[in-house]
Amino acid sequence: MEALVWHGAQDLRLEEVPEPPDPAPHEAVVEVSWCGVCGTDLHEFLEGPHMIREGPHPLTGTKPPLALGHELSGTVVALGASVPGIEIGDRVTADPVWRCGTCFWCTRGEYHICPKSGSVGLASPGGFAERVTVPLAGLTRLPDNVSDELAAVAEPLAVGLHAVTRAGVKPGDNVLVVGGGPIGVAVVLAAQIAGAAGLFVSEPLAGRREMLLGIGVTEAFDPRETDVRREVFVRTGRIGPDVVIDATGVPALAGQAVSIVRRGGRVVLAGVGHGSVEFDMGQLVFYERSVVGTLGYNFDIPRVIDLMSTGRLDASALITGRFPLSGGAGVFEDLAADRARHLKVLLTPKGL
Repeated sequence: MEALVWHGAQDLRLEEVPEPPDPAPHEAVVEVSWCGVCGTDLHEFLEGPHMIREGPHPLTGTKPPLALGHELSGTVVALGASVPGIEIGDRVTADPVWRCGTCFWCTRGEYHICPKSGSVGLASPGGFAERVTVPLAGLTRLPDNVSDELAAVAEPLAVGLHAVTRAGVKPGDNVLVVGGGPIGVAVVLAAQIAGAAGLFVSEPLAGRREMLLGIGVTEAFDPRETDVRREVFVRTGRIGPDVVIDATGVPALAGQAVSIVRRGGRVVLAGVGHGSVEFDMGQLVFYERSVVGTLGYNFDIPRVIDLMSTGRLDASALITGRFPLSGGAGVFEDLAADRARHLKVLLTPKGL
C-alpha cells in the first residue's frame, strides 16, 4: 500500500510500505478516508525529530522511517478484540494515543500523560496511508450525520475542548485566545460551547481574524498594531479576561499572558512549544493567578463527535484544503513555505 513516510527533516516520501499486520488484542486496523496535517507533523517535516524517537518506541517498538498522520477518519477493517458498539465496516475516528494501561496515570484514566505514551504517526506508522493500526480503546463510531471529513478534525477539536475544560471556562466568562491557527480556532469553538460571554483573539493574520469574526468572536486584534492587554482590559470593565489560553507555544507570548489575565484568573498553555517562559513571580503570587498546562485530550474525542452530531459544534470553517495523498509531499512543502495559507488541510488516499 502507499504511505507518506518521514525519513528525516525535509525528507518525506510517498512510497510502497507493507500492509498493517493482523491487530493485537489492543489494536484495530482502519482503512483511512481522511487524515489532517497537524502542526506537529509540519515541525517533524521541517526540523525533526522532535516527538519521533530515533530508536524504538517503548510501547510500539517502532522507529523511523514511518508514516506521519494522527488526525484521521476511516472504516474499521480488522479488530484485535471485540468492542461494544464497534463492528468491522463501521465508520470511525480514533484517539491516536498509545498507552501502557498499567501505570499510575493510566489506572487513574489519565492515559494521555502516561510516561510511555506516544501517538499514531509519531510512535507508530500513521494515517497518511491507505490503512493504519490504531489503539482499539481509542475508536469512536461515527453517527450517520457526521461526515468523514469533519470526523478527521475531531482530534484537533478535542485539543481545544480539553484546554477549555482545563481552563474551567464558565458561562459569562471573558476569554482571550492567543493565536488564531487551528488550535486557536478549536479553543474558540469550545469556549463558545462553554458559554464564554466575551471571546477575544490575538492574531496577526488578517484572513484569520476575518474568519474568526465570521464564527462569532467578540473582537479579533492584530497584536502588531494593537495593545491587546489594554483593549481587552477596557472591554472587560477594566478587570481583564477571566481566562487566557495560549494556542501558539511561543514562550514570550505565554509569559505575557500572565500579565494579561485578571487577578485570580487562569492562564492555560495549549500550544506545544520549546524553551523557557519568563514572568514575574509577583504577578502570580500577589494576584493569585494560575498557570496550567494542557496536553492533547483525555476522553474528549467522543465528546466532540457528540457535539457535532447534535449540531452544537460546526467545524466546517476549520477545513481549508483537501488534497490526494499522492501529492502529500508537495502539500507539506507548500505549507512550510506559507503556513498562513491554510488552517486545516486534509489528505485522502482514496483520490478526489
